[in-house]
Amino acid sequence: MPDGLRHVYFLSDGTGITAETLGSTLLTQFPQGRFYRTTVPFISTTAKARSVVNEIDQVALRGEPPLVFSTAVNEEIRNELAKCNGVLVDLIGAHVQLLEEALRTKASHQAGQAHGLGNALRYQSRMMAVEYAMEHDDGQSLRALEKAEVILIAPSRCGKTPSTMYLALQHGVYAANFPLVDEDFPSDSLPVPLQPYRAKCFGLTSNPMRLSQVRAERRPGSEYASLRQCGIELRSAERMYVAHDIPHVNSASMSVEEISAVVLERMGLRH
Repeated sequence: MPDGLRHVYFLSDGTGITAETLGSTLLTQFPQGRFYRTTVPFISTTAKARSVVNEIDQVALRGEPPLVFSTAVNEEIRNELAKCNGVLVDLIGAHVQLLEEALRTKASHQAGQAHGLGNALRYQSRMMAVEYAMEHDDGQSLRALEKAEVILIAPSRCGKTPSTMYLALQHGVYAANFPLVDEDFPSDSLPVPLQPYRAKCFGLTSNPMRLSQVRAERRPGSEYASLRQCGIELRSAERMYVAHDIPHVNSASMSVEEISAVVLERMGLRH
């Protein structure tokens, strides 16, 4: 492990997705921290739990005790993990007990429920939304555009594709995205295919320096990635958004999760 980093473990008797997500969210409150992260999923036996505890204890002997975020729901495994010499944050235990008391019933204590199929209809809806987002990525299809719940528009590399995919996969939103290109900028008019769907449009923008850096990774030294070209496109896009009363957000310093949350809120989408 590199010097100066605090070791962090995300432990689960399931996939580890929830432990990573919740633990990482808590760590964002400590931006000065530098962390070395290890995820250990599918801790399905007490023997494996003891092995993980031994690893954590060995790390603790060499320096600061590791931070340990656990979403294990099996009681025996949770008890075993609690013996570690790390700073344990049990993200499930105390909350399950509180809910058991409130609901007057025992929890199932079954692992892997948070990211399983759950409601089959809900799962199928999300998969159909993903298929829709893939078909309508970057304006490559205009078929059934009326089915879109939101259409993200922006100059190239402002985050349209990851945002539509996240909206589809996590929220089941039928999201399309459409690129704004040079031909769209001489006037402030919406591209013709989007004009019937102005009310479904949501704009993304960025700042010229950030956009130039992102584009340079794809086409270094090109006019496409130049600071001048990025500035022209972003200013033109923002004029278009204002002219047509299209809600928009600067995505330069936002994660895809944050962009999606803003889109859901501003567009009044609830899923």
